[in-house]
Amino acid sequence: MPFIDSKVTVKMSDSQKEQIKTKLGQAIGLLGKTENFLMVGFDDEYDLYMGGEKLDKAAFVSVKVYGKLQSGACDTMTAKICDILQEELGIPGSAVYVTYQGIDDWGWNGRNF
Repeated sequence: MPFIDSKVTVKMSDSQKEQIKTKLGQAIGLLGKTENFLMVGFDDEYDLYMGGEKLDKAAFVSVKVYGKLQSGACDTMTAKICDILQEELGIPGSAVYVTYQGIDDWGWNGRNF
């Protein structure tokens, strides 16, 4: 049950959201998960600052998964996320920040896994 939440500084069209959602669905396999339970969220036109400066084109992406994560897989996933955001939104990888969290307790449908 992964969740990928993206906060981006640029405006996203519905078509871009759909394309990114689809590509993230394909990429989630890099973390040993499937698209079947993947939840994706977008927050566009989001103000992000780094070092006191407002960023023009940037993204903060949070990836949460049920269970443990492998560092190597996260490294590969970060590269893929950067590629996707560059291709679809023109956000350079140097302005994409990604965090990962493996979660032991994840609830759904009235119970925890």
